[in-house]
Amino acid sequence: MIPSSYPAAEDIARLSARMLLEIGAVNFRPDDPFTLASGLPSPTYIDCRKLISFPRIRSTLMDFMAVTVMRNAGFEAFDNIAGGETAGIPFAALVAERMALPMSYVRKKPKGYGRNARIEGDMTEGQRVLLVEDLTTDGGSKLSFVDAIRDTGATCAHTAVIFYYDIFPETRTTLGDHGVTLHHLCAWWDVLSEARAQGSFNAATLSEVEAFLTDPRAWQEARKR
Repeated sequence: MIPSSYPAAEDIARLSARMLLEIGAVNFRPDDPFTLASGLPSPTYIDCRKLISFPRIRSTLMDFMAVTVMRNAGFEAFDNIAGGETAGIPFAALVAERMALPMSYVRKKPKGYGRNARIEGDMTEGQRVLLVEDLTTDGGSKLSFVDAIRDTGATCAHTAVIFYYDIFPETRTTLGDHGVTLHHLCAWWDVLSEARAQGSFNAATLSEVEAFLTDPRAWQEARKR
């Protein structure tokens, strides 16, 4: 069903952050930092994949994503919803259902046999495609998916995520230079604010996380192993 309620963006951000905290998707560990895919340390880690196991929260967030995209990009702006392998696939399917649109997904690389395809599903030339993912850090991983979509003759000028780090200034430039607009529900600053309001972590942990969010590169450089 296409959502017909349009909460303010600020309410969407606050409630989305609250839901991520409630299911334990948010992890703060400044004393024993996580290692990111880049090899750099981080006191924060978020696991949006957990959302698929919580139907009420999952449904609400997908309503939020559908209304965010329609409000920001247009009510008739898309012809196809594509999920990025693998985390984006379930969310793309849920958003496509809400927007009454076809769904497809994009492989990280050709599967190596058969059609050797990167696009699964029916995507055709001229279609306007929304790329759906669980999250984005610096935006770089989205570009390969966007290029694969465009190689079909379709267009892809928008990507939507549940969670956006919003601490690396180059992210929007990276996507913007590639002709892609980012839409998101909440970011680390929303989570930090809600964590403080709820008392989800102790004050020392939250202060260290804030130091990271304020200057992540300096925080990482000081703790590189």
